[in-house]
Amino acid sequence: CLLQGRFHLNGMHKAGDLILGGLFQVHFFSVFPDQSFTTEPQPLICHFDLLGFRQAQTMAFAIDEINKNSRLLPNVTLGYSLYDNCLTLGVGFRAALALISGQEEHIVLNETCEGAPPVVGLVGDSSSTCTIAISTVLGLYRVPMVSYFATCACLSDRQRFPSFFRTIPSDAFQLQWLASEAWSTAAVLQTPDLMPYLGGTLGIAVRRGEIPGLRDFLLQTRADLQHNTTYENSMVTFSVIKCSNEDKILLKKCHFYVFQANQFWEFTFQCKFAPAPSGWVEDGGRICSGDEDLKAVETEFLDVSDLRTEYNVYKAVYALAYALDELLRCEPGKGPFSEESCATLQTLQPRQLVYYLERVNFTTSFGDQVSFDENGDALPIYDVMNWLRLPDGQTKVQNVGDVKVSPFNGEQLTLDGDKIFWNFQSKKPPRSVCSENCPPGTRVVRKKGEPECCFDCIPCSEGMISNYTSLECFSCPEDFWSSQQRDHCVLKQTEFLSYQEPLGICLTAASLLGTFICAVVLGIFIYHRSTPIVRANNSELSFNLLLSLKLCFLCSLLFIGRPRLWTCQLRHAAFGISFVLCVSCILVKTMVVLAVFKASKPGGGASLKWFGASQQRGTVLVLTSVQAAICTAWLVSSSPSPHKNTKYHNDKIVYECVVGSTIGFSVLLGYIGVLALLSFVLAFMARNLPDNFNEAKLITFSMLIFCAVWVAFVPAYVSSPGKYADAVEVFAILASSFGLLMALFGPKCYIILLRPERNTKKALM
Repeated sequence: CLLQGRFHLNGMHKAGDLILGGLFQVHFFSVFPDQSFTTEPQPLICHFDLLGFRQAQTMAFAIDEINKNSRLLPNVTLGYSLYDNCLTLGVGFRAALALISGQEEHIVLNETCEGAPPVVGLVGDSSSTCTIAISTVLGLYRVPMVSYFATCACLSDRQRFPSFFRTIPSDAFQLQWLASEAWSTAAVLQTPDLMPYLGGTLGIAVRRGEIPGLRDFLLQTRADLQHNTTYENSMVTFSVIKCSNEDKILLKKCHFYVFQANQFWEFTFQCKFAPAPSGWVEDGGRICSGDEDLKAVETEFLDVSDLRTEYNVYKAVYALAYALDELLRCEPGKGPFSEESCATLQTLQPRQLVYYLERVNFTTSFGDQVSFDENGDALPIYDVMNWLRLPDGQTKVQNVGDVKVSPFNGEQLTLDGDKIFWNFQSKKPPRSVCSENCPPGTRVVRKKGEPECCFDCIPCSEGMISNYTSLECFSCPEDFWSSQQRDHCVLKQTEFLSYQEPLGICLTAASLLGTFICAVVLGIFIYHRSTPIVRANNSELSFNLLLSLKLCFLCSLLFIGRPRLWTCQLRHAAFGISFVLCVSCILVKTMVVLAVFKASKPGGGASLKWFGASQQRGTVLVLTSVQAAICTAWLVSSSPSPHKNTKYHNDKIVYECVVGSTIGFSVLLGYIGVLALLSFVLAFMARNLPDNFNEAKLITFSMLIFCAVWVAFVPAYVSSPGKYADAVEVFAILASSFGLLMALFGPKCYIILLRPERNTKKALM
């Protein structure tokens, strides 16, 4: 079978389960043949480009490396078809069409005259002009094309180029006063004559990378003079040429490849293969043997210290490989295509690979992240280069920083000022005639009627900062505040009633002291429980009152420390229930005093019958249960919760507990107030009853203290911000608790411990 048309294309090929195409500038400076239109045009005459050949070999190396990697594309072998574009649009376009159509004649699979399987993706081209033309056609069929050197910003148009990607940044990202990547490292300009003018140039260059193992791979390149070996696996490469005597068409094509491969050998060793041109030997020229050692010559081909374009080729191949890997790992029924289907090795369409290329994200061994934005552009990153003038007049281009754009930090320029060579006598950076750059912590304010570069620097407002790269001040995040210099954001100070601060320590000590005193008094009363003064007015109520006072002292600790959800919910509930238990015991005690004196009158004996010990316990339980129900309803409907308050102070975060429901909090306090007021009224009525030890007077005095404290608490609490509101509430709890403890139990302890002669029934009556 013969194809009707044949393209004379230079290329290198390797079979595989999936084929990647590539377009490289292996030759340049094309010489066009005479177009007489009377005979078939002859092939272009192109000159060999050493670096273009190295770029093609880099792609071959990357595919070889991927095939050896068991974690990437396991059980799949990648192949390649790489063509020379000869730096000519017609040749490159013809090669691209040959790759996607699969009708190139040098590989015949079977008797149906079908050519090689189409490539699933294309790496190239190096020229923006060629890439625009090629990608326009490839986009119609959604064949992915990943360029390693086409920088035209126009290629970011997703409408025109829907399947185009690139591992080199678009020209749209290039930093105005810097030399562009097109000439920032051009050796042709680095001459002693131009150094007085170009010395000190700052420019950007394509990102340099490291590709471990590439040099060893390049050293395997060999010329092959034995053209009669067996043609195996449909493979023709620049490094090892294999031909078949049985197929004259393939043999002719193979000889053409040998000629191109030998050009590299002749270029590198400055020799000619036999038969040499006429006069070559006579003029002192050397005949190539094919056994020359690449290690013995200094050639740019083996210099892998400054891999830039090759690094982009390497990333392009790996981007396609990672996309293929994700595509083949798709689980049936969970795929991104119609009816949640997946692509397979047998049904793979290039348009399906585009979907995964748009989402590819990986990190190279050199540490660079590779991904594409919505336009198919890679994350921009350049090296900043500086032309250093050496004492002997030579030039050294050195890396002095980098510039990059990241999705999180935006545009970033990093320069090592100490390394930069400034082409002035002072060897220092030139000073602008305009205003100096505003220092961090200030913003630019233009001067009216003066050039744009003349401005004043105004300090940033509180809560706003600026740095070296910003002209305007910007606000710090919510939990941050500006530093004193306004040049960076610092975490806001946090404020709450802490155990570590003096106020918190004092309140904690007072709470523990009150608890200890209650425990001591309880011990005294238990020890002297058979004495008349303890037994008077129901000793059980006295014990319950002491226990409730201990709870009142301890509940104040819930108001100290950083507010948590559980402390916010528990603090008011514990406070409310503890104080109701305490005031209920006092109220029942007052009622007992009235009942006793009423019973001492003629006909009043029935009053004690209806207010015995069981009724006293029941009354305390019922009154306390009402407060428990109030707290439960409050917590269920609108529970207190911790809150970060930024309204009190701009530079501080006040942690506090919001009550949730103001009504619930008011009802809780109101219920305590009602019981306390009732106790006060009853005790006041019984204050003048005849008795040497009338407890009603003590209750009256204690309730007077209690009510005075909590009446003063309300305005103080409302007007106190942040932690001081908690401190006011703790103080009110402690003051009222100490007032009740001292007023009710102080005189009794005095009699028990210091005046035991008064602790008799006769003395009390």
